[in-house]
Amino acid sequence: MTSLASTDTPGGADHVYDVLVVGGGPSGSSCAYWLAEAGWDVAVVEKKVFPREKTCGDGLTPRSVRQIADMGIEGALTGAHRYSGLRAHAFGKVLDLPWPEHPTFPSYGYVITRHDLDAIVNERAMKAGATVWQGTEAVEPILEERTGGGNPSAGSDARTAELPSCVGAVVREKATGQTRPVRARYVVVADGANSRFGRAIGTSRDRNQPMGMALRGYYTSPGHDQTFIESHLDIRDGEGNVVPGYGWVFPLGDGRVNVGVGLLSTDRRWKGVNTSTLMDHFVAYAPKEWELSPATSLGPPTGGKLPMGLAVGPRVGATTLVVGDAAGTINPFNGEGIAYGYETGRLAAASLGEALLGGGAEALRGYERRLEETYGLYYRVARAFIRIISRPELMTLCVGTGMYSESLMSWILRIMANLLRPDETGPAEAAYRALALIARIAPEGA
Repeated sequence: MTSLASTDTPGGADHVYDVLVVGGGPSGSSCAYWLAEAGWDVAVVEKKVFPREKTCGDGLTPRSVRQIADMGIEGALTGAHRYSGLRAHAFGKVLDLPWPEHPTFPSYGYVITRHDLDAIVNERAMKAGATVWQGTEAVEPILEERTGGGNPSAGSDARTAELPSCVGAVVREKATGQTRPVRARYVVVADGANSRFGRAIGTSRDRNQPMGMALRGYYTSPGHDQTFIESHLDIRDGEGNVVPGYGWVFPLGDGRVNVGVGLLSTDRRWKGVNTSTLMDHFVAYAPKEWELSPATSLGPPTGGKLPMGLAVGPRVGATTLVVGDAAGTINPFNGEGIAYGYETGRLAAASLGEALLGGGAEALRGYERRLEETYGLYYRVARAFIRIISRPELMTLCVGTGMYSESLMSWILRIMANLLRPDETGPAEAAYRALALIARIAPEGA
């Protein structure tokens, strides 16, 4: 960690970094790592000091593990709990679904707290050469005046317009209150789902797109070393009605389990659901072998709202890219965000590298093309799926029917975890292609 008051080399008051990354979580640290590894002069400002607590389910799917391995730090997860698949509960049925074999992704995952994981990845970025200021917040963007055009967002759709030209940030060290400008050729917005910095330069959420709500807590449990993470697909409200979401129990292998509930919906009917009450009901009715109760709770649960499916924009400007939760990249199918933070940070680094080599603003626009190629159709299908499960009768029919077929649920898992195989046309791939065809034809509001 570098002190804001220190004079790094080169790092004087007049120094201009190649890239300034605002936020040191999964997307910011991933982006910084790939840039620094390529030899670029990158700085990261992170308002917290690692290790720090972060509300999350703590589960790494095979997509996350692939990114961790590519950054060369899977060996640092030796203390993390490795698991082999998903145990699905719904409507009185239980299915153990191992992660599928895949040519690109491993067939296992890990459960590790963000307290530990984020510190590991951020340290990897530092070791690659990134300058990192922890306990330092980007409080104000430094915007570059444009001649002749004014604000490019004025008078146009806020999500599709280009962001204003940002050339750095005024940063403040929390310990001392000291502030100073940090300038850079390019700026990456990676400060999470609430993204104050993103809003300051003009990002906003499309309120017609899915919003997740989640709450999690830690409990002691004799099942802390189970080899499957557990998902409950028929959670209910206080009146016994099935709601569009899920509950989870993720074993941490250290005596604890991560327990939570999540809601996935665009339906206004669910906006009044009390997640705290929903959490209480889930804990009360969870399988008894976990021994979950107020007596085994390790503290009050925490939670928040999560924009999904690329719901936040604009994501590109002449000098700016938005990544991870700040861009609403969470998978609407399952609420997974860590993998997409790592992946979008890496995609952004690729576009930034091209821009720094002379491609300029046009190279940055390639980031949006990369997002569309990687997630566009998949997220469109996912948004259609969320509209379906927002109707309780359809959710009960789909999930209730699927739970009577292990093979059917296995390929549903492959779709929802975004683990489709490009080298074959199995049932999951065929089903996804059918859904994708519908999603291409049907309007978003259908």
